[in-house]
Amino acid sequence: MQNHSILTNRLSMDSNIPLYSQLVGIIKQSISSGELGVGDLLPSEAELCRAMNISRNTVRQAIGELEEEGLVVRKRGKGTFVADPNARAKCVRYSFTTEISSMGKIPSSTMVDFGIEVPPPEVSRKMQLQEGTKVYCFTRVRNVDGEPLILETSYYPQYIYPNLTRELVQTHSFYSLLYHVGITPAAAEDTYEAVVLDEVRANLLGVPQGSCAFYHQRRTRTEDGRIYEYTCSYIRGDRVTLDVHMQKNNMTFNRTVR
Repeated sequence: MQNHSILTNRLSMDSNIPLYSQLVGIIKQSISSGELGVGDLLPSEAELCRAMNISRNTVRQAIGELEEEGLVVRKRGKGTFVADPNARAKCVRYSFTTEISSMGKIPSSTMVDFGIEVPPPEVSRKMQLQEGTKVYCFTRVRNVDGEPLILETSYYPQYIYPNLTRELVQTHSFYSLLYHVGITPAAAEDTYEAVVLDEVRANLLGVPQGSCAFYHQRRTRTEDGRIYEYTCSYIRGDRVTLDVHMQKNNMTFNRTVR
């Protein structure tokens, strides 16, 4: 591709801001300024690595964050393109990265476990799966400003994305991967309840055993009503406030991180 101004930028190795976050900021600026328009191709991973003297994992983490925010779309064999905001508005999208970044904080994730399994009967029932259907099950600690906030376990039927790997989950937005195979979220159901953390979960979240937490469950459906995602999370009660705002014709729900 022709030389792109993104490639003329330099990252600060001495900054407290992670390299991938600096790269995210550069690309966001190019999009918001109009230098990059809808459908425009971003520089390749190799070009970004060479121009900015950074690793491929750093580039993938940055692109993954932009994907989670719905700003770019990766197309297999073609590259990464600026996403159409109108297309983003047509689906329900939850992004931990977007939620936390909007608060002026730095999000990150730590993979705890990844595997393929036949889920427990309760999970199969919640996902309305046939007996014996295998799922991907991966657990991540979601961090805010480097400190654990959420312990999240997600289940997805294996058939919706047969070649998923641990590396893909670590370097891509899974919602964006699913988008490439025609799976988009159309509706979601959430529940919250108050719980007390056991020793294992408390250790992963960096709090004393017996600490209070919110237990959050989510089921996400496609436009034809199929459940393709079930996620259960433990959210630290000492750092999160749940706010409900009610008006005559609607109700909004927000999470605030302290």
